[in-house]
Amino acid sequence: MLGFVIRRLTQAVPVLLLTSTAVFLLLRLIPGDPVADLAGENASPERVEEIRRQLGMDGSIFAQYGRWLSDVLHGDLGRSVQNGVSVGRLLRLAGPPTVELALVAYPLALLLGIPLGVLAGARPRSRWDWALSGYTAFAVALPSFVLGVALLWLFSVRLGWLPASGHVSLFDHPGEGLRRIILPALSVALVMASALARYTRTALAEVMRQDYVRTAWAKGAGDRRVVLRHALPNALVPVITIAALQFGHLLTGAVVAERIFTRPGLGDLVVRSIQTRDYPVVQGALLMLVAVFVAVNLLADLAYGIADPRIRRS
Repeated sequence: MLGFVIRRLTQAVPVLLLTSTAVFLLLRLIPGDPVADLAGENASPERVEEIRRQLGMDGSIFAQYGRWLSDVLHGDLGRSVQNGVSVGRLLRLAGPPTVELALVAYPLALLLGIPLGVLAGARPRSRWDWALSGYTAFAVALPSFVLGVALLWLFSVRLGWLPASGHVSLFDHPGEGLRRIILPALSVALVMASALARYTRTALAEVMRQDYVRTAWAKGAGDRRVVLRHALPNALVPVITIAALQFGHLLTGAVVAERIFTRPGLGDLVVRSIQTRDYPVVQGALLMLVAVFVAVNLLADLAYGIADPRIRRS
């Protein structure tokens, strides 16, 4: 098992390196010059170049990337172009609300999507299966921002049950924090759950047609035992894959949810930094999000090895 973990960690390093390169280069394609904006319209060329040197944005793009990568490897993500605050500090301030959203939305999606998929996959073409098909079609067709606005209108404006915006820490004030996070979490989790349910249904329905499942039924095993003990464990590998990939949707969905529900967080920080062309902040935030996504996929790889020892040996 240790060798399996080491191989996966080794494979994650080039992924992070390639991703950092892509993020750095793509940001340079955004029109405009943040240094010129920061210096002001009446700044002299000498002043613009001085600011450019202070921010480490002078020289060729390859020289800039080399300096930035060297700083990152030493734990320095740079400083914001707009206010001079270190990127690390900005990420530490914006991170907790997004972490709280993930801690609520992701388990909610798993608890909703996987059981629905099991109910539909265990009995294909049943009422549960048709209901799941309708739900997934609706969730896939409906953009997440429309769902967020609809939830906001129904539960905050129309019924007045939940706050429309703001953030209160779940760890400091659990009750009020949960009231303020449930709508953003639902807007993200409902879309994620539809994909999880569909893939769980497909994987389980395929396993239910296998000979060993029919043998278990022939030996008199009940439906619940056949599904939970024999079929579901063998259907989990593709479900683990989708669950890991859905974490990427959670990261993108957090951007939309935090803007709609006026929550601080990494998503809101990234959007504002893109609007102001604050390259260091965007680079640092995206690099951290990619590192989290790679870590989740690494955990999924480890879960493969636990669920199916043949994968670990291969």
